[in-house]
Amino acid sequence: MKPLTIGVLGLQGDVEEQTAITELALSQMRLEGAVIWAKTEEEVKKVDGLIIPGGESTVIGRLADYNKALKAVKEQIYGGVPVLGTCAGLVMLARKVYDRVVGEVKQPILGVMDVVVERNAFGRQKESFEADLEIPILGKKTFRGVFIRAPAIRETGPEVKVLCKFDEIIVAAQQHNMMGVAFHPELTNDTRLHQYFLRAVKSSK
Repeated sequence: MKPLTIGVLGLQGDVEEQTAITELALSQMRLEGAVIWAKTEEEVKKVDGLIIPGGESTVIGRLADYNKALKAVKEQIYGGVPVLGTCAGLVMLARKVYDRVVGEVKQPILGVMDVVVERNAFGRQKESFEADLEIPILGKKTFRGVFIRAPAIRETGPEVKVLCKFDEIIVAAQQHNMMGVAFHPELTNDTRLHQYFLRAVKSSK
C-alpha cells in the first residue's frame, strides 16, 4: 500500500498539536505516511484523510470559504474520505449550529454530519476542564478528555452513532466516514483516537 497522506486543515487552531499526535500515531502503528498542513483547495484534494482541528470555528469557516478549501473539504467527505473534527472541527461538520446566547449561528460550516451542535455548551474559557471518558470503540481504558470552550451534540440523526457521553451529554459521534468529538485529543499523549481514525483512512484506500 502506498504511504498515506493525512491533512490537517491548517488555517487556524491547534494545527501543530494535531500534526504531532498524528505523526506519533502513524509511527506507533508502523504505517508509512505524511501529515501535511492542508490550507488550499489543491492541498485538500490530495489527502487520504483530513483532520479539522480545534480553534475558532467562525475564523476557520470564513477563511476556508474565502479560499475555496471549504468546498473541497465537502467534496472529499462526500467522496468517502475519512474526516475527524475536534472541538471547532465538530462545529464545522454539523448540519446546524447554535449558541444559547445568540441562537442559531450564521457562520460558514460544512453541514455534512446529521447533528445539531451547541457552541460553548460547557461555558467559556474559565470553565475549561478535563474528565475521564468511556469510549468503548477505544477499549476499556478511559480516555482523558480535555474540554476547552467545548461544544456539545444536542441532536443526532438516524445514521449517527453515539461514541461517548459525558454527564448524559453527547461529546463524540460518528456518521459513516465522519467522526466528531467535542474535546481535544491532540492535547494528550493518548493516540488511540487518532489510531482509530487512521485505521479508517487505511481501510478506505
